[in-house]
Amino acid sequence: MNNFFERFWQKLILYVGLPEMKIFWYFLPLILIIFIIEIFYLPIIALWFSAGFFIVLIAIILVNNLRLAALNLEIKIERNETTGIISVLNSGIIAYDPNFKILIFNKAAEQIFNLRINEVIGRNFAPDNIREQRFKLFIQTLFPSLAPAIAKRSDPGVYPQIIDISFDDPKIELRVATNKIIDPSGNLLGFVKIITDRTREIGMLRSKSEFIAVAAHQLRTPLTALHWIFENLSHESLNDDQRQLVNSGLESSSYVLKIVNDLLDASQMEEGKFGYSFEKIEISKFIEDIVGKAKELSDMAGIKIYFQKSAEAIEVNIDSQKLGMVLFNLIDNAIRYNVKNGQVIVSVEKQSDKPYVQIEVKDTGIGIPQESLLKLFDKFFRSENAIKLVPNGSGLGLYIARNIIRRHGGEIWAESEINRGSIFYFTLPTDPNLIPSKEIIYKEE
Repeated sequence: MNNFFERFWQKLILYVGLPEMKIFWYFLPLILIIFIIEIFYLPIIALWFSAGFFIVLIAIILVNNLRLAALNLEIKIERNETTGIISVLNSGIIAYDPNFKILIFNKAAEQIFNLRINEVIGRNFAPDNIREQRFKLFIQTLFPSLAPAIAKRSDPGVYPQIIDISFDDPKIELRVATNKIIDPSGNLLGFVKIITDRTREIGMLRSKSEFIAVAAHQLRTPLTALHWIFENLSHESLNDDQRQLVNSGLESSSYVLKIVNDLLDASQMEEGKFGYSFEKIEISKFIEDIVGKAKELSDMAGIKIYFQKSAEAIEVNIDSQKLGMVLFNLIDNAIRYNVKNGQVIVSVEKQSDKPYVQIEVKDTGIGIPQESLLKLFDKFFRSENAIKLVPNGSGLGLYIARNIIRRHGGEIWAESEINRGSIFYFTLPTDPNLIPSKEIIYKEE
């Protein structure tokens, strides 16, 4: 019991000394003065009633002020704890209200943007501030539409919004996650950005890509010569054993040469140097030509292939050579991983609610396990059932396809069911303004 009263007395002493108690201490002398004056003018009974009233009033004011002081103290403690946590985070934290007035700017953000906290806290920023050189990097992060190159990692309108921003001067790679700050009533109070400096990480990935590119370049020349030798030998008069040996060499050299070319394509994409040349084409005619080229492969495999045209002519801006790689790869996979006497259906349709056209490649093949769908477009990934059916494969085809489709301003995904087939979808914008203005470096996420 003594401990209880001791703790109570300690808390009381703490609370009564808080700034929130000032109103009580200002009000108490006024009450005492009024009560002293009443002693000279009121009868004893009225004086007792008045004293009781003042005592109750003082008690109410004291209790309410103590509650307010305790609440404010808790808020301050929580705020200090939050500030302490934010200050030691490796990621930059920026919080701002709807008018872009900066409320929080931690030490990591100071290091990333080379700005002092007193330069930004409490200040309202606008896109025009980009003219001030020292704020340029900060403004381009605060307003990503001003950044030189961005890659979206989340769906439009869905929070948190996640983007990667690449800067050339200085050379910095940032991942920025933006989320809303909302009160319990659902009112928007502002936004918070969590900024991760990925410059070192991207540098390591770039070094790995450069090594692969150099190795692939060194391999391609002798492999091309070797392939050329086998190809010429295949046209010579050979006995059965010799022809079998030459055909085996030709097949192996073609496979290895394709892997080398895929590695070079992937490394060029990751450096943003794959190179695109866009032109306006009618998409149904383009797909029909690709399906026609794949007809020979499907006939050899005993697979039927169909093309379902769009009901209307649809024009899109594409790089025919690069998009042809994507579509042919999807059709080739649909044939390669199909079942005997199976079929492949390619279709195209304009989306009714969006300025996009959607292309589908549907097969009746072995399907893809659900756990593999999330990794399907990762570099070098192949599902276990695909490896069992076709042991040879680089796992680069779909990775390259995803990068090409994103460069066109679209998205690619797949749906599948084991032993029931797969459907690969990709979209292309019909509005040229939705195509990225420059080649964006897409890497593994």
